[in-house]
Amino acid sequence: MSEIPTIAVFTKNRTNPAYAAARLGADRTAQRMGARTVHYVPQKPDDADEQIALIDEALASRPAACVLVPAHPTAVNAAIEKIHAVGVPIVGFINRFTQPEHIVSYVGSEDYPLAFHVATYLCEHLGRRGDIVIVAGPSESVTSRERVRAFRDAVKNFPAMRVTAEICGNYQHADTVHAGTVFLAQSMRFDAILAANDVMALAMLDVLDTAGLKRVVAGINAVPDAIAAIKQGRLLATADFDAMKMGCVATEAALRHVRGEKVPARLMLHVQVVDRTNYAQWDKPYEARACPRWEDVVK
Repeated sequence: MSEIPTIAVFTKNRTNPAYAAARLGADRTAQRMGARTVHYVPQKPDDADEQIALIDEALASRPAACVLVPAHPTAVNAAIEKIHAVGVPIVGFINRFTQPEHIVSYVGSEDYPLAFHVATYLCEHLGRRGDIVIVAGPSESVTSRERVRAFRDAVKNFPAMRVTAEICGNYQHADTVHAGTVFLAQSMRFDAILAANDVMALAMLDVLDTAGLKRVVAGINAVPDAIAAIKQGRLLATADFDAMKMGCVATEAALRHVRGEKVPARLMLHVQVVDRTNYAQWDKPYEARACPRWEDVVK
Protein backbone atom coordinates (compact mmCIF):
# COMPACT_ATOMS: atom_id res chain seq x y z
CA MET A 1 0.00 0.00 0.00
CA SER A 2 1.50 3.36 -1.06
CA GLU A 3 1.98 6.12 1.51
CA ILE A 4 -0.62 8.90 1.53
CA PRO A 5 1.13 12.15 0.45
CA THR A 6 1.02 15.04 2.91
CA ILE A 7 0.69 18.62 1.71
CA ALA A 8 1.90 21.29 4.14
CA VAL A 9 -0.35 24.32 3.72
CA PHE A 10 0.87 27.71 4.93
CA THR A 11 -1.57 30.61 5.26
CA LYS A 12 -1.08 33.99 6.91
CA ASN A 13 -3.68 34.16 9.70
CA ARG A 14 -6.93 32.89 11.21
CA THR A 15 -8.62 36.29 11.25
CA ASN A 16 -9.33 36.74 7.55
CA PRO A 17 -12.14 34.49 6.26
CA ALA A 18 -10.44 34.32 2.86
CA TYR A 19 -7.62 32.26 4.37
CA ALA A 20 -10.08 29.96 6.13
CA ALA A 21 -11.62 29.45 2.70
CA ALA A 22 -8.19 28.73 1.20
CA ARG A 23 -7.57 26.04 3.82
CA LEU A 24 -10.97 24.52 3.09
CA GLY A 25 -10.19 24.43 -0.64
CA ALA A 26 -6.88 22.70 0.05
CA ASP A 27 -8.58 20.13 2.29
CA ARG A 28 -11.31 19.35 -0.24
CA THR A 29 -8.88 18.86 -3.11
CA ALA A 30 -6.43 16.78 -1.08
CA GLN A 31 -9.23 14.48 0.08
CA ARG A 32 -10.50 14.07 -3.48
CA MET A 33 -7.03 13.19 -4.72
CA GLY A 34 -6.16 10.74 -1.95
CA ALA A 35 -3.85 13.01 0.01
CA ARG A 36 -3.95 14.83 3.33
CA THR A 37 -3.19 18.37 4.46
CA VAL A 38 -1.46 19.74 7.53
CA HIS A 39 -2.06 23.44 8.17
CA TYR A 40 0.54 25.84 9.50
CA VAL A 41 -0.90 29.22 10.53
CA PRO A 42 0.80 31.90 12.67
CA GLN A 43 -1.02 32.62 15.91
CA LYS A 44 -0.16 36.29 15.46
CA PRO A 45 -1.67 37.40 12.14
CA ASP A 46 0.80 37.73 9.28
CA ASP A 47 3.83 37.16 11.54
CA ALA A 48 6.84 36.36 9.35
CA ASP A 49 9.04 35.07 12.18
CA GLU A 50 6.36 32.64 13.26
CA GLN A 51 5.85 31.46 9.69
CA ILE A 52 9.61 30.83 9.42
CA ALA A 53 9.45 28.67 12.57
CA LEU A 54 6.43 26.83 11.17
CA ILE A 55 8.35 26.10 7.96
CA ASP A 56 11.12 24.48 10.03
CA GLU A 57 8.49 22.47 11.88
CA ALA A 58 6.93 21.28 8.64
CA LEU A 59 10.24 20.32 7.05
CA ALA A 60 11.04 18.10 10.04
CA SER A 61 8.19 15.83 8.94
CA ARG A 62 9.21 15.98 5.25
CA PRO A 63 5.93 16.77 3.45
CA ALA A 64 5.44 15.73 -0.17
CA ALA A 65 4.94 19.38 -1.11
CA CYS A 66 4.20 22.81 0.33
CA VAL A 67 1.35 25.11 -0.68
CA LEU A 68 2.28 28.52 0.66
CA VAL A 69 1.16 32.12 1.04
CA PRO A 70 4.18 34.14 2.23
CA ALA A 71 3.44 36.10 5.41
CA HIS A 72 5.67 38.89 4.07
CA PRO A 73 6.97 39.62 0.53
CA THR A 74 10.64 39.23 1.49
CA ALA A 75 11.05 38.34 5.19
CA VAL A 76 10.43 34.61 4.66
CA ASN A 77 12.61 34.28 1.53
CA ALA A 78 15.42 32.47 3.34
CA ALA A 79 12.95 29.92 4.70
CA ILE A 80 11.47 29.44 1.22
CA GLU A 81 14.99 28.88 -0.09
CA LYS A 82 15.43 26.22 2.59
CA ILE A 83 12.30 24.38 1.42
CA HIS A 84 13.60 24.49 -2.14
CA ALA A 85 17.10 23.38 -1.10
CA VAL A 86 15.86 20.18 0.54
CA GLY A 87 13.88 19.26 -2.57
CA VAL A 88 10.33 19.83 -1.32
CA PRO A 89 8.30 21.38 -4.16
CA ILE A 90 6.45 24.62 -3.46
CA VAL A 91 3.28 25.93 -5.05
CA GLY A 92 2.56 29.54 -4.19
CA PHE A 93 -0.87 31.09 -4.13
CA ILE A 94 -2.75 34.34 -3.47
CA ASN A 95 0.37 36.51 -2.89
CA ARG A 96 3.17 36.61 -5.46
CA PHE A 97 6.71 35.55 -4.54
CA THR A 98 9.71 37.84 -4.92
CA GLN A 99 11.79 34.73 -5.72
CA PRO A 100 9.57 32.87 -8.20
CA GLU A 101 12.46 30.64 -9.29
CA HIS A 102 11.97 28.61 -6.09
CA ILE A 103 8.39 27.58 -6.81
CA VAL A 104 6.83 25.04 -9.15
CA SER A 105 3.72 27.09 -9.86
CA TYR A 106 1.82 30.16 -8.72
CA VAL A 107 -1.98 30.34 -8.46
CA GLY A 108 -3.73 33.69 -8.17
CA SER A 109 -5.68 36.44 -9.87
CA GLU A 110 -4.60 39.77 -11.30
CA ASP A 111 -5.05 42.33 -8.53
CA TYR A 112 -4.78 45.48 -10.63
CA PRO A 113 -7.54 44.77 -13.18
CA LEU A 114 -10.02 43.40 -10.65
CA ALA A 115 -9.58 46.46 -8.42
CA PHE A 116 -9.74 48.78 -11.42
CA HIS A 117 -13.07 47.23 -12.48
CA VAL A 118 -14.54 47.52 -8.98
CA ALA A 119 -13.46 51.15 -8.68
CA THR A 120 -14.81 52.01 -12.13
CA TYR A 121 -18.11 50.35 -11.24
CA LEU A 122 -18.37 52.43 -8.06
CA CYS A 123 -17.54 55.67 -9.91
CA GLU A 124 -20.20 54.98 -12.53
CA HIS A 125 -22.69 54.19 -9.76
CA LEU A 126 -22.00 57.60 -8.19
CA GLY A 127 -22.77 59.32 -11.49
CA ARG A 128 -19.09 60.01 -12.16
CA ARG A 129 -18.95 62.63 -9.40
CA GLY A 130 -17.86 62.42 -5.78
CA ASP A 131 -15.13 62.01 -3.16
CA ILE A 132 -13.60 58.62 -2.41
CA VAL A 133 -11.87 57.22 0.67
CA ILE A 134 -9.53 54.27 0.07
CA VAL A 135 -8.99 51.69 2.79
CA ALA A 136 -5.65 49.94 2.16
CA GLY A 137 -4.17 46.74 3.50
CA PRO A 138 -0.66 46.42 4.99
CA SER A 139 1.91 48.67 3.34
CA GLU A 140 4.13 45.68 2.51
CA SER A 141 1.28 43.68 0.94
CA VAL A 142 1.68 43.18 -2.81
CA THR A 143 -2.05 42.64 -3.26
CA SER A 144 -2.92 45.85 -1.40
CA ARG A 145 -0.36 47.93 -3.28
CA GLU A 146 -1.71 46.79 -6.65
CA ARG A 147 -5.34 47.25 -5.63
CA VAL A 148 -4.79 50.73 -4.22
CA ARG A 149 -2.85 51.74 -7.33
CA ALA A 150 -5.74 50.50 -9.46
CA PHE A 151 -8.30 52.34 -7.32
CA ARG A 152 -6.41 55.61 -7.78
CA ASP A 153 -5.92 55.08 -11.51
CA ALA A 154 -9.60 54.32 -12.03
CA VAL A 155 -10.72 57.43 -10.15
CA LYS A 156 -8.38 59.57 -12.31
CA ASN A 157 -10.51 58.63 -15.33
CA PHE A 158 -13.40 60.67 -13.90
CA PRO A 159 -12.60 64.43 -13.79
CA ALA A 160 -15.33 65.19 -11.24
CA MET A 161 -14.10 62.52 -8.80
CA ARG A 162 -11.16 62.50 -6.44
CA VAL A 163 -9.54 60.43 -3.70
CA THR A 164 -9.78 62.61 -0.59
CA ALA A 165 -8.13 60.25 1.89
CA GLU A 166 -6.40 56.90 2.29
CA ILE A 167 -6.46 55.02 5.58
CA CYS A 168 -4.90 51.68 6.51
CA GLY A 169 -6.93 48.78 7.88
CA ASN A 170 -4.18 46.14 7.57
CA TYR A 171 -6.72 43.72 6.02
CA GLN A 172 -8.10 43.28 9.57
CA HIS A 173 -11.52 44.12 11.02
CA ALA A 174 -10.38 45.62 14.33
CA ASP A 175 -7.64 47.72 12.72
CA THR A 176 -10.12 49.05 10.18
CA VAL A 177 -12.71 49.94 12.82
CA HIS A 178 -10.04 51.92 14.68
CA ALA A 179 -8.73 53.68 11.55
CA GLY A 180 -12.25 54.37 10.30
CA THR A 181 -13.40 55.79 13.63
CA VAL A 182 -10.38 58.12 13.76
CA PHE A 183 -11.07 59.21 10.18
CA LEU A 184 -14.74 60.00 10.82
CA ALA A 185 -13.75 62.16 13.79
CA GLN A 186 -12.06 64.51 11.30
CA SER A 187 -15.48 65.31 9.75
CA MET A 188 -14.07 65.13 6.23
CA ARG A 189 -16.59 65.04 3.39
CA PHE A 190 -16.78 61.83 1.36
CA ASP A 191 -19.30 59.93 -0.72
CA ALA A 192 -17.91 56.42 -0.99
CA ILE A 193 -15.33 53.93 0.25
CA LEU A 194 -13.16 51.58 -1.77
CA ALA A 195 -11.70 48.88 0.46
CA ALA A 196 -8.90 46.58 -0.70
CA ASN A 197 -10.64 43.55 0.81
CA ASP A 198 -14.08 42.59 2.08
CA VAL A 199 -13.03 42.35 5.74
CA MET A 200 -12.20 46.06 5.67
CA ALA A 201 -15.30 46.94 3.62
CA LEU A 202 -17.52 45.20 6.18
CA ALA A 203 -15.65 46.86 9.04
CA MET A 204 -16.25 50.26 7.46
CA LEU A 205 -19.95 49.45 7.18
CA ASP A 206 -19.92 48.80 10.95
CA VAL A 207 -18.16 52.13 11.54
CA LEU A 208 -20.69 53.96 9.37
CA ASP A 209 -23.60 52.23 11.13
CA THR A 210 -22.26 53.26 14.53
CA ALA A 211 -21.98 56.85 13.32
CA GLY A 212 -25.44 56.78 11.75
CA LEU A 213 -24.03 57.44 8.27
CA LYS A 214 -24.84 55.97 4.87
CA ARG A 215 -22.16 55.83 2.20
CA VAL A 216 -21.46 53.69 -0.87
CA VAL A 217 -18.94 50.93 -0.07
CA ALA A 218 -17.23 48.32 -2.24
CA GLY A 219 -14.69 45.62 -1.41
CA ILE A 220 -12.82 42.66 -2.88
CA ASN A 221 -12.98 38.88 -2.19
CA ALA A 222 -16.66 37.85 -2.46
CA VAL A 223 -16.65 36.32 1.04
CA PRO A 224 -20.07 35.06 2.17
CA ASP A 225 -20.62 37.96 4.59
CA ALA A 226 -19.97 40.42 1.76
CA ILE A 227 -22.50 38.64 -0.43
CA ALA A 228 -25.03 38.87 2.41
CA ALA A 229 -24.33 42.61 2.67
CA ILE A 230 -24.92 43.00 -1.08
CA LYS A 231 -28.25 41.18 -0.73
CA GLN A 232 -29.21 43.53 2.10
CA GLY A 233 -28.28 46.58 0.02
CA ARG A 234 -25.53 47.62 2.45
CA LEU A 235 -22.55 46.83 0.19
CA LEU A 236 -22.50 47.99 -3.41
CA ALA A 237 -20.16 45.40 -4.88
CA THR A 238 -17.17 43.12 -4.42
CA ALA A 239 -14.89 41.16 -6.75
CA ASP A 240 -14.55 37.41 -7.04
CA PHE A 241 -10.98 37.08 -5.78
CA ASP A 242 -11.77 33.60 -4.47
CA ALA A 243 -9.14 32.25 -2.08
CA MET A 244 -10.99 28.94 -1.75
CA LYS A 245 -10.66 28.32 -5.48
CA MET A 246 -6.99 29.27 -5.32
CA GLY A 247 -6.49 26.80 -2.46
CA CYS A 248 -8.18 24.10 -4.53
CA VAL A 249 -6.07 24.73 -7.62
CA ALA A 250 -2.78 25.21 -5.77
CA THR A 251 -3.21 21.90 -3.94
CA GLU A 252 -4.09 20.11 -7.16
CA ALA A 253 -1.04 21.61 -8.87
CA ALA A 254 1.17 20.40 -6.00
CA LEU A 255 -0.23 16.87 -6.11
CA ARG A 256 -0.03 16.65 -9.88
CA HIS A 257 3.62 17.74 -9.68
CA VAL A 258 4.31 15.12 -6.99
CA ARG A 259 2.83 12.50 -9.33
CA GLY A 260 5.25 13.54 -12.04
CA GLU A 261 2.89 15.60 -14.17
CA LYS A 262 3.92 18.87 -15.77
CA VAL A 263 2.01 21.84 -14.34
CA PRO A 264 1.93 25.42 -15.67
CA ALA A 265 4.24 27.89 -13.96
CA ARG A 266 1.36 30.35 -13.62
CA LEU A 267 -2.35 29.70 -13.15
CA MET A 268 -4.46 32.85 -13.03
CA LEU A 269 -8.15 32.57 -12.16
CA HIS A 270 -10.79 34.71 -13.84
CA VAL A 271 -12.52 37.30 -11.66
CA GLN A 272 -15.57 39.50 -12.04
CA VAL A 273 -17.47 42.22 -10.22
CA VAL A 274 -20.25 40.88 -8.00
CA ASP A 275 -23.29 43.07 -7.32
CA ARG A 276 -27.06 42.79 -6.82
CA THR A 277 -27.57 41.67 -10.42
CA ASN A 278 -25.42 38.53 -10.27
CA TYR A 279 -24.66 37.64 -6.63
CA ALA A 280 -26.78 34.44 -6.65
CA GLN A 281 -23.96 32.12 -7.75
CA TRP A 282 -21.86 33.28 -4.76
CA ASP A 283 -24.77 33.26 -2.32
CA LYS A 284 -23.68 30.11 -0.52
CA PRO A 285 -21.14 29.11 2.12
CA TYR A 286 -17.68 28.11 0.93
CA GLU A 287 -18.49 24.47 1.64
CA ALA A 288 -21.20 24.63 -1.02
CA ARG A 289 -19.10 26.45 -3.62
CA ALA A 290 -17.50 24.29 -6.29
CA CYS A 291 -13.76 23.91 -6.74
CA PRO A 292 -12.68 24.73 -10.31
CA ARG A 293 -12.09 21.88 -12.72
CA TRP A 294 -8.39 21.55 -13.51
CA GLU A 295 -9.15 21.35 -17.21
CA ASP A 296 -10.99 24.66 -17.10
CA VAL A 297 -8.15 26.43 -15.30
CA VAL A 298 -5.31 25.26 -17.51
CA LYS A 299 -7.05 25.62 -20.89
